[in-house]
Amino acid sequence: MSSILIVLPKLDEAKKIQKILNNHGYPEVFSYNMAANVLQAAQDMGTGVVISAYKLSDMFYLDLRDGLPRGFELILIGSASTVSGAGSGVLSLATPLRVGDLVSTVDMVLGQIERQQGKRKKPAKKRTEQEENYIKNAKYLLMDRNHLSEEEAFRYIQKCSMDNSTNMVETAQMILTLMYQGDV
Repeated sequence: MSSILIVLPKLDEAKKIQKILNNHGYPEVFSYNMAANVLQAAQDMGTGVVISAYKLSDMFYLDLRDGLPRGFELILIGSASTVSGAGSGVLSLATPLRVGDLVSTVDMVLGQIERQQGKRKKPAKKRTEQEENYIKNAKYLLMDRNHLSEEEAFRYIQKCSMDNSTNMVETAQMILTLMYQGDV
């Protein structure tokens, strides 16, 4: 099972997010206030998601992301101005956090990690107009909710598709399903 590691400068804020995720059915959630502790814990865990602030007491989020072992993805949280200036391809959520956005984003990332581990590659086929619309809608949803540019959103879908050995249409459908489940 994948773990969720939350690292924020203030441990009590990380514990609040941990409680929210625990209440939404995630049992493997851990809180930290130093990135070094997250890196050490991630080495002992198989896969998971790290939810991080932009600047921690011992490093920036990009240094943390680069140090994570394979099988871990990072979600950056911060003010709208902070996440809008985040690096290319960084999945991010603006504060104040909406519980639905947080849960659906974590669902999406964990789902992609699980698919990455178990899917076999399928042969490519030509896309229909409906399939193109799935990709387009998923891209715009990522742009809106996670503050990515159009190119970054497309690359995110493309990267997840390649990582999970799924086609882009399946990845887009999964993103749309998980994001809209969080709104209900």
